[in-house]
Amino acid sequence: MVLLPVLLLPLISLFTAVMAKSLPRNAFTFIMALPPLLALTLTGIHAPLVLDGEVITYHLSWVSQVGLDVSLKLDGLSLLFVLLILGIGILVILYARYYLPKSYSMVRFFGFFNLFMVAMLGIVLSNNALQLWFFWELTSVSSFLLIGFSFQKQDSQRSALMALVVTASGGLALLAGILLLGQVVGSFDMGVIVANGHMVRESELYPVILVLCLLGAFTKSAQFPFHFWLPQAMAAPTPVSAYLHSATMVKAGIFFMARFYPVLAGTDEWFLIVSLTGLSTFLLGSYFAIFKHDIKGLLAYSTISHLGLIVLLFGLDTQLAMIAGIFHIINHAIFKASLFMAAGIIDQEAGTRDMRTLKGLWRVMPKTALLAIIAAASMAGVPLLNGFLSKEMFFAETIYQSTLGSLSWMVPVLATLGGVFSVGYSLRFVHDVFFNGDANELEIKPKEPPRYMRLPVEILVVLCLLVGIFPVYLVGDILASAAGAVLGDLPEYSLALWHGFNIPLLMSLVAMGGGVILYLNLKRLHEFNSRFRELDVKATFEQWLNHGVAQAKRLSELVDNQSFQRYVLLMLLMIPLLAGLPLLELSHAEGSLEGLPHHLGFTVCVIILCIAAVVNCIWNRRRFIALLALSVVGLMVSVIFVVFSAPDLALTQLLVEVVSVILLMLALFFLPQSTPKECGPSRTARDIAIACMIGAIIGTINYAFLTRPYEAISEYFIENSKTLGGGTNVVNVILVDFRGFDTLGEIIVLAIAALGIYKLIAGIRVYMPAADDEGRHWALDKHPMLLRVISQHLLPLAMLVSIYIFWRGHNLPGGGFIAGLITAVAIILQYMAQGVVWFKGRMNVDYARVIAIGLLISLITGFASWIFGRPFLKSWFDYFSLPLLGKFELASAIAFDLGVYLTVVGVTLLILANLGKLTTVDRLRG
Repeated sequence: MVLLPVLLLPLISLFTAVMAKSLPRNAFTFIMALPPLLALTLTGIHAPLVLDGEVITYHLSWVSQVGLDVSLKLDGLSLLFVLLILGIGILVILYARYYLPKSYSMVRFFGFFNLFMVAMLGIVLSNNALQLWFFWELTSVSSFLLIGFSFQKQDSQRSALMALVVTASGGLALLAGILLLGQVVGSFDMGVIVANGHMVRESELYPVILVLCLLGAFTKSAQFPFHFWLPQAMAAPTPVSAYLHSATMVKAGIFFMARFYPVLAGTDEWFLIVSLTGLSTFLLGSYFAIFKHDIKGLLAYSTISHLGLIVLLFGLDTQLAMIAGIFHIINHAIFKASLFMAAGIIDQEAGTRDMRTLKGLWRVMPKTALLAIIAAASMAGVPLLNGFLSKEMFFAETIYQSTLGSLSWMVPVLATLGGVFSVGYSLRFVHDVFFNGDANELEIKPKEPPRYMRLPVEILVVLCLLVGIFPVYLVGDILASAAGAVLGDLPEYSLALWHGFNIPLLMSLVAMGGGVILYLNLKRLHEFNSRFRELDVKATFEQWLNHGVAQAKRLSELVDNQSFQRYVLLMLLMIPLLAGLPLLELSHAEGSLEGLPHHLGFTVCVIILCIAAVVNCIWNRRRFIALLALSVVGLMVSVIFVVFSAPDLALTQLLVEVVSVILLMLALFFLPQSTPKECGPSRTARDIAIACMIGAIIGTINYAFLTRPYEAISEYFIENSKTLGGGTNVVNVILVDFRGFDTLGEIIVLAIAALGIYKLIAGIRVYMPAADDEGRHWALDKHPMLLRVISQHLLPLAMLVSIYIFWRGHNLPGGGFIAGLITAVAIILQYMAQGVVWFKGRMNVDYARVIAIGLLISLITGFASWIFGRPFLKSWFDYFSLPLLGKFELASAIAFDLGVYLTVVGVTLLILANLGKLTTVDRLRG
């Protein structure tokens, strides 16, 4: 149960931020950092269990039929990432308090920040692949909000859009891969998927699954050729860069590759794709980093380089490559977060991040300079620092691999070359910023930052030193636990500082010496690089994006020509193609079953229905006649439901018809009573032919089904409605229990639609015709006495019937939906009979609030099922006895039905009452 608080505690900050916004900045920052700190404490308390090999899990059934449950797991790998996410996140919160200017909205920033933290925690704790994907896409959305935080700046908007398009597109590919994984394995439980990795690798779908999953991982972790979004994301505030692009978002793809390593790895395809992608990204990032003049630009490309290094390790077919990769995840997060924070301090104090302008900061900012130099040395792989250990392990694994066959010798050579560039850009950062001139020549005289702004950098830099000197004591256990969660049995490895003079050490020395030489000849390298035309990434991306939008628009216009008749025609023409062609394979439409016996009432209803439909087609331009004919069709459908013993459906259909007719009459009042003829004889003949063809096909399909044996799912509901749902009204039990989630979705859609309609018509002033289409003026008596008297007496009776229908709905025909419609019709009758002013003076109800209360009750009912250990919205029921009343049943479905009742009442009246007010207000003014 501890995992749920760890996941949700940072989410509390989203709700407390608004309430605490008036507090001083220090108090506000403490409140924002407190929930993640509590989550980190809970994780730390349970960390020893995980390090001893125990796996902590949490499972909550939700939609188990499709494999979608709330499932969390804390093992060694997820523990490592949780510590990074929460630990560095807390340090960034403290740093952001001093970095962000007072003009920035702290509430908005920390709201987005903690939302992203929850999304990352969801990824690393998920034990369900679909759930993981949900949080995966949530990181894309929340990072979009953070990167575009300074939305007033066009550069931030463009950068945020680029990051969202690239990572969200990769997320769609990942979703396809996950769905195929579930199809192959038969489950979305990640434990089951990992345990059956051999089934995936042996499947014919493996190449497709591999490519789709790697597309998701590569786009998220900025691997070539999807790397271009990460440098542009530096438009985000520096605390965002320190968090998203060092320890969290870009590591999400790395985490996914590690988590699914037992499933997808071990094949030639994996090793070839992953290693070549990682090697290309490593070299490209390290090369371009050295030419960047902006500190954050340099750090962005160095991040790309180090991410490529980790991916390359995951793609090597050696025993210790995965261990080296996980070790470098830890080290990179530590030194890169400290470097980003140091860059923010320099920017804030010196007023610029341009290394061509900065100089000599060592003299005026000695403490910050020392911290940044140590972190940069760790990034370069200098001995006695954490970066040196993992990079030396990286060099060692490149030697022992055989990924490229006879060309495998190129991997250590190119790895060393990448190391040379890493040392070169690290040296450039240190020398150009802190030395190479006099800081007094700068326009703004820099100074040391506030004490506690530097504290997070100091903590991380101390970790660089301690991990570099005492790796076994500080990260030995967590590294072994994380690697064991991926590999199972661990090979022998050593984190010792000295392994003797060997080839990996020689490669490190060559990289450091080559980096110094490279920096000394940087001017020549710049001259060489200047021969190539620099690509405007944003302009190119937007050009391709606009081209894609234009092509999509062109394709859409082939179908969408703003003609409703065209839409219906294309939709109907698909019926002969999809449904008509299979009928050609049937020699006879008639099956073995006898048809239903003839029923005189049913035959009469069908004849009336057909006549009304024909009347509607012939006189459709006379809108009132068309409305009457349409209502007759609905009424006949209701009667047919009664004939076939479906009273619930009959009641619902009848009441929906009443509400629909009222709605259409109110809407048609403002429209012409008739429309001119638009179709010529040829189009009319075409439409008749298409209608006859479609009718013949649909009729044949229905006849074929009705005369053939089939298995209906209704038997299951009939047999289990009483035992599992506690009710004898099968239809209502299905709505509030078996398919309660569908009903919840439907009332949410109803609520959204009602609020949308309300906003569209709120305050609108429409022209009201003074007479009908034949010139007859409207009656002067707006509220006839007979209607007023009858409506007043009908209201209490209708409410009584509504309550009766509501309470009996679980066992007899009725329920919240029908009762809600009865109540709404009774109240709208009062509006029509008495007028808006009269009714508002006696019952002024906020229908939007009624909708909100109804939805809230339904949601609470669903969540309450979890308390009893039942799935979401699963009904609880029991029998009780009281004096006078005797034995009776209580079911939690009644509360859910109450939510449906209130939502239906609120939705219906919010639309009808406000649409009716347009008429009332205008008539009063007239």
